[in-house]
Amino acid sequence: QVQLVESGGGSVQAGGSLRLSCAASGYTNYMAWFRQAPGKEREAIALIRAGGGSTWYADSVKGRFTISQDNAKITVYLQMDSLEPEDTAMYYCAAGARSSVRLFSPTNYHYWGQGTQVTVSS
Repeated sequence: QVQLVESGGGSVQAGGSLRLSCAASGYTNYMAWFRQAPGKEREAIALIRAGGGSTWYADSVKGRFTISQDNAKITVYLQMDSLEPEDTAMYYCAAGARSSVRLFSPTNYHYWGQGTQVTVSS
């Protein structure tokens, strides 16, 4: 069984930084970060293969966000730099992908954290 707990969200001014953490209680194949802004669909923004160095980023955050994992594969991080008001959203950690070919779809993940709010002001 996998349990996920996110932390690190908060309010920051444009140009600032935040680091989100996702603590996983069990091993999982892929770990992903999603976000959902009011009135918008949940979108994948970063993905990492557990036990490997393969990562993926959405174009909207590429170059600004970095996903990483500790050596014990217990915690996944999302370092967010140069934050913009458009980054304001609820951020979720996801695990337990059902398929390795639908990694960017929310319906592909079985385990979800409760989410952590990120608010960026101008």
